[in-house]
This record gives sequence, C-alpha cells and structure tokens, in this order.
Amino acid sequence: MYSYKIEQAIRAASILHQDQLRMGTLPLPYISHLMAVVLILSDYTDDEDTIVAAFLHDTLEDTDYTLEELREDFGGPVSEIVLALTEPKTLNEKKLGWLERKREYNKQLKLASEKALMIAAADKSHNFRTVVEEYSEDHKRFLQDFGPQTQDRMEIYQTMANTLNSRLKSDIVHEFNHTFTEYKNFLINVEKTTNSF
Repeated sequence: MYSYKIEQAIRAASILHQDQLRMGTLPLPYISHLMAVVLILSDYTDDEDTIVAAFLHDTLEDTDYTLEELREDFGGPVSEIVLALTEPKTLNEKKLGWLERKREYNKQLKLASEKALMIAAADKSHNFRTVVEEYSEDHKRFLQDFGPQTQDRMEIYQTMANTLNSRLKSDIVHEFNHTFTEYKNFLINVEKTTNSF
C-alpha cells in the first residue's frame, strides 16, 4: 500500500499540522490522529486516493492549505474527498457556530462518496475511542474541554450514524457503530453526573 503519493501525503500532513496537538492530558502531535485513522482504514481498503485523503482530511479545515494547493499537489479525486470531509466555517457569509458547522457537515455526508464516508467512519471511530479513554473517569474535565452540549453532540453524531449506516457499503461501518455505542454510553454517563458538579 505504501507509495510515493502516500509518502508525500505523510510529509504534507506532518508539516501542515506540525504545531497542532490533540486535546487531552498528553500533548500528542496531531499527526498521531491521522496515523490512527489510516491504520483503521487500512483494514478495509488499500485504495491509494482514500489513504492519501485520510492523511489530508483535516488540512482544509485546520490549516492554511488551500483547495487549489491540494488539487495541484494530490489531484482532483483526493481534493474532492477532502472537500466533502471539510466542515464549512461560513454559510452565506455568516460565521457558523459549532452546532451549525456539524449540521452542514452532516448534509455534505449525505452526498459524499463511499471513499469519503469510509474516512469519516474511521475518523469518528478514533475520536470516539480516544474521548472515552481520556475522559471516562473525569466527566468534569470533558465538560470543561468540550462544553456542556451533550444533547447536541448526541443529535449530531446520531444523524451521522444514520447516514453512514444507510449509505456506507464497507464493513468499516461496524467498527464505527461499535465505537459510537461506547461514546453514546459515555455521554449518557456524563449527563447522569452533570448535576453533581
């Protein structure tokens, strides 16, 4: 599966995200998340463009890298996958808040390709897993880091789960469903303890 194009994607992602860290007690470089997403994906596909797009799926959203640069460096198919996975920051020149961005992202997933949906499933599977591991014993810190909108999170990710389960043909959907169930249970537990804070 390793190729020149994948090597270039690793280098680009490493440089573009070099100053970013994952949220949590350990200051893990952001590239650790991208590597995990690719490792999850590699159990379900060896498609080069999918792997390349997985390394780059947050570049348009979280760095100064432009769609034009992405298209020039990695081609149209990769850029279309990444674009489908990029949360819009504005709509009709209006800046979007967290919930609005997530809702627009969910609308994009309803039209996204199978390759983009696979990356979305792997991305969220890793995020769910790391959140549950990081915060299962510290709900107060979760609320401090992510905010108190547990019902909004449940709504957003349930909508995403509905889309992935109705549209995704790959067996990666089962991994997503497993980690999403753990995450939902975690949110329920957070809600139960919220009143005691």
